[in-house]
Amino acid sequence: MVNIGIIGVGRMGKIHLENLSRKIEGVHLMAAVNPGKEGQKFAHDLGIPNVSDDIGIILNNPEIDAVLISSPSDTHSAYAVQAAEAGKAVFCEKPIDKSLGKAKETVATISALNVPLMIGFNQRFDINFAKVREAISDGKIGDLRNLHIISRDPQPPPISYIKKSGGLFKDMTIHDFDMARFIMGCEVVEVYASGNCLVDPAIDEAGDIDSATVLLKFENGAMATIENSRETKYGYDQRLEVFGSKGVIKVDNPLKSNVSFATETGSSFDRHLNFFMDRYESSYLEEIRVFVDALINKRPMPVTGEDGLRAMEIAEAANQSLKENRPVRLGKV
Repeated sequence: MVNIGIIGVGRMGKIHLENLSRKIEGVHLMAAVNPGKEGQKFAHDLGIPNVSDDIGIILNNPEIDAVLISSPSDTHSAYAVQAAEAGKAVFCEKPIDKSLGKAKETVATISALNVPLMIGFNQRFDINFAKVREAISDGKIGDLRNLHIISRDPQPPPISYIKKSGGLFKDMTIHDFDMARFIMGCEVVEVYASGNCLVDPAIDEAGDIDSATVLLKFENGAMATIENSRETKYGYDQRLEVFGSKGVIKVDNPLKSNVSFATETGSSFDRHLNFFMDRYESSYLEEIRVFVDALINKRPMPVTGEDGLRAMEIAEAANQSLKENRPVRLGKV
């Protein structure tokens, strides 16, 4: 049995709370911390015995083995270090910190404390993407030449969120940077990013972009293209294609149903899923199940602090590339 506390009962925290309290065996959810009453009520309603706005109920409880951090991005680093110093394993949503330097310090501190750390890159645990990685590992499409990732949200988040997010590359594209490394199985050596505000002028006023294309070059000579947008009128758009010397693998969007119509006027299909909570429901469950399993069986974490830093380094290089309008080599950010 793993005793767990969670910090942050917002949109992501609620997903994790539901999974931990109802769908994962070997877990005792002991405490939840959230500053707002709505999140506290959500935790109370799930039967969590200790709910507060004070993280001391988690840090000072010697019975709690692990902490899930799903609070706002600018709090991740501090909470992760405090939890590790209290001797508790850490699951932390991305990013570790909005500052690459601070993120490196955080990972180094936790590593020195010899505490397990897992970063919440849930897309690795999507059954479709996992099958793509397995097929590539089995050599089914030969030597990799190109990866194309499309990631488009149905609508932008509130401007209040945009201002605290760290920017498009660290908030949204960072998942795609991690997926690119995961799928290609090697490291990025160069980044070229281009972007603009095409959706909402308020995002530009907040100092961010809402549309981008990023070109990644890998150490094996292969390339990846990532397309991002904060808005699509047809629903959540998450696609992937990998081209190799022996063939190609594609992952298309799941739809709300597999019902289709064909008449004399043409064919039609159901709509795309609404957002990431629908599209990645099973992957959020699987990543926490794997985290708990690694703790129980003392296995290495499948997504490490180093993985989090690698994605952050790519995001930092993308920001520099966007600003300077040139390719940026990793290690020279």
